Amino acid sequence: MKIQNDRQDAKRHMREQMLSGPVFSTMMRLALPTVAVLAAQTLVNVAETYYVSFLGTPALVGVSMVFPLWMLMTMMAAGGIGGGVASAVARAAGAGRHDDVNALILHAVVVAVVFGLLFSVSVIGFGPVLYAALGGSGEALQAAQTYSIFVFIAAVPIWIVNLLSAVLRGVGNVKVPAMVTFIGAIVLVPLSPLFIFGLGPIKGLGIAGAGVAVSLYYWLAALALLRYMASGRAGLRLRFSPLRGRLFGDILKVGVLAALGTLQLNVMVLLVTGAVGRFGLDAIGGYGTASRLDYVLIPVLFAMGTAILTMVGTNVGAGQIARARKIAWVGVAVSVTIVEVIGLIVALFPALWMGLFTQDPAIMQTGSLYLQIVAPLYVATGVVFALSFAAQGSGYMWRIFLAGTVRLLIAAGGGWVAVAYCHVSLTTLFAIIAAAIVISAVICVVTELSGAMWPRSEGSRSQRGVAEQAR
Repeated sequence: MKIQNDRQDAKRHMREQMLSGPVFSTMMRLALPTVAVLAAQTLVNVAETYYVSFLGTPALVGVSMVFPLWMLMTMMAAGGIGGGVASAVARAAGAGRHDDVNALILHAVVVAVVFGLLFSVSVIGFGPVLYAALGGSGEALQAAQTYSIFVFIAAVPIWIVNLLSAVLRGVGNVKVPAMVTFIGAIVLVPLSPLFIFGLGPIKGLGIAGAGVAVSLYYWLAALALLRYMASGRAGLRLRFSPLRGRLFGDILKVGVLAALGTLQLNVMVLLVTGAVGRFGLDAIGGYGTASRLDYVLIPVLFAMGTAILTMVGTNVGAGQIARARKIAWVGVAVSVTIVEVIGLIVALFPALWMGLFTQDPAIMQTGSLYLQIVAPLYVATGVVFALSFAAQGSGYMWRIFLAGTVRLLIAAGGGWVAVAYCHVSLTTLFAIIAAAIVISAVICVVTELSGAMWPRSEGSRSQRGVAEQAR
């Protein structure tokens, strides 16, 4: 009983800090555990690429072609639909609707199963066609097909892990999701090379081994999280109850637009990869390896973003719109600082990144060119991510979604046309990508300053929030 009361007290304290505590320190308290652990997970992804590089250039190119689809799914699960889950939970918690918070757990699991099955069937069934369209052929195409089958067979548990983690983050519990990811990093570091290369009597599976290691971890992690949520130890409890359309609506009205936003980003990467493919397989390898740094930054931006989302959502639920806006801009400042430092370093010294994966001169040349042009503008990426998560927390996503649409049209559409019909160089293509990022950031800033991503009736919400807290 005492343990349960302690958990409830900790939950109430975190809610009070989000509603009235110092913004920066509260944000860091929510973000830093996730930053640290996701950084460990990112290092695992980098290590896996390093392991695969020993299998040869075709294997490296194959993984590079699958990676955008993998990131599409994980970004949709964690920051897309997962953002909708965390937003719904945070707003319900901020308004004091505790029964809805518990009911949202089951709704999140149902959504995870549906989307997970959709990804498994789609990617395993149609992935080979897509990889061929991206320019894959021969051994590289075969490597991409093999790797994707073993990764996407675990799509359902991947979605369950991400959406249950989103529930916990929505109430300010960042420790458990962080530990799940941290344990995964510890497990996958030795597990990936074991399955890839083998050891003693254990036969190596090659490129398939990398996918097997990832799948095994997520199946175990999903079972562990389901058991944890059902136990009530989180101060929340997964229980069977009638499904409600209103709660699915609370998740999906934010989650669908956020997921479409991640889809836009990854479609852009896929189409740009196709455009780069017109310059040859070495160019694909260079762009894929360099642009992986963009994805490496995503866990850091995601960690900051989830802290922004939770704090904004809790304050919007309680009617504190002015505080929510302040939180959004503090989040922008921190996000921009982090990514721009990294961007400037790799722009000045691209070999620091590219040299981790290859010494092939052609791949190094393309990758270095991309980093020199795009990485200095990571500041715009930081703005877009921070304000996107703030919009998820507020529940007003439309104009931020339109900013992503503009970026897609310029970078992918404009880039493809420029390469296919105007026969521009790789330098011009990468410059178009950089311009698209900057324009998207400008639209996001204008959207926030205009008030278009915030509720308008602050007074009535605030009164309701005060009443709920008093209860």
